[in-house]
Amino acid sequence: MRAIYLDCSMGVAGDMLAAALLELHPERQRFVDDFNSALGGLVKLRAERQSKQGIMGLHVTMDIGGEVEGEEHEHHEHHHHRHIGIGEIYGIIDVLPLPEKTRADAKEVYAMIAGAESAVHGQSMEQIHFHELGTMDALGDVVCVCMLMNELAPERVFASPVTVGSGTVKCAHGVLLVPAPATERLLRGVPYQAGEIKGELCTPTGAALIKYYVNQFCPMPIMRTEGCGYGFGTKDFGRLNAVRAVLGEVERQGEAVVELRCNIDDMTGEELGFCMERLLEAGALDVWTQAIGMKKSRPAVMLCCLCREEQRETMLRCIFENTSTLGVREETMNRYALVRQSETLETRLGAVQVKRAEGFGVRRSKIEYDDLAGIARREGISLREARARALEETT
Repeated sequence: MRAIYLDCSMGVAGDMLAAALLELHPERQRFVDDFNSALGGLVKLRAERQSKQGIMGLHVTMDIGGEVEGEEHEHHEHHHHRHIGIGEIYGIIDVLPLPEKTRADAKEVYAMIAGAESAVHGQSMEQIHFHELGTMDALGDVVCVCMLMNELAPERVFASPVTVGSGTVKCAHGVLLVPAPATERLLRGVPYQAGEIKGELCTPTGAALIKYYVNQFCPMPIMRTEGCGYGFGTKDFGRLNAVRAVLGEVERQGEAVVELRCNIDDMTGEELGFCMERLLEAGALDVWTQAIGMKKSRPAVMLCCLCREEQRETMLRCIFENTSTLGVREETMNRYALVRQSETLETRLGAVQVKRAEGFGVRRSKIEYDDLAGIARREGISLREARARALEETT
């Protein structure tokens, strides 16, 4: 399985991640030319090979009309430039001559950033406005990373826990604790630590990109490496200030999961169904029931919930809140799964979502049932015929 491992022990910023991934690209200059052409002069990527503490790596900057924003751009410092909103940012991304997936990824990442700012400041996303120079710099980082991920095409992205730094950081809203509020919001659900260094090591842009792309935070898995890239930050901390990206092949490994079970003999089907819905909404990998017999010859139901280890407390709380059970059993096991992705394809019968899975020498695809059912109803045909027609255009 082709994978990338990101070492974020010195934090992560958008430019550092872009530089580390660019180091892995086999056609670096071609990529830089393609990026600058796609951005049409709005942002110009400059990539410079440097040596820091005896290690060769890459440092990238985004030139916006002859100006280069420093690290403080992540917090939207107010200069003489105007401010722009999320709608205008989406408009810029929409017209970039990029693959549709790259544009969609960039918009999703920026939606995460705007959503965090919105929550922190108590305003709607439409009310959030970003300093233009800093935003274009960050937009360049986001688009660059999305393009690189699309071209490097890892099946999985792993990363270490993120070191965020400590102390305070000065931004447009004053002196704030590290991690800055928007960064903290974005890192919820991501394992991170303060570390020993005073200063800001993780920026909102870096946090959003890491959260969007990383499939699993863990120690580096066993890899047969193909390449390694160092993306340097601007500041010097006495330690190598870099994100390290390693590209290679990872043996497919089982994922540790927890199965939670409880026996229930005094709930209605509607109540059980509601609990199952709540568990799935909370992120359970799967939820099911099976018929059992209990004491006093009572017919009953065993409710089963499959989740990741870090979701255990959330699922337990949900089960106890929504069922009558007084106890839950657990079993930890390994789960092996194909790598899955979905895409929406336009056909003459309408848009259909196609789910694809790959791994262990197997490839398969399946059209979403709801889309097939919609086609069958509209066309007055059977589900089987709808599937056959749709497959003709999607395979």
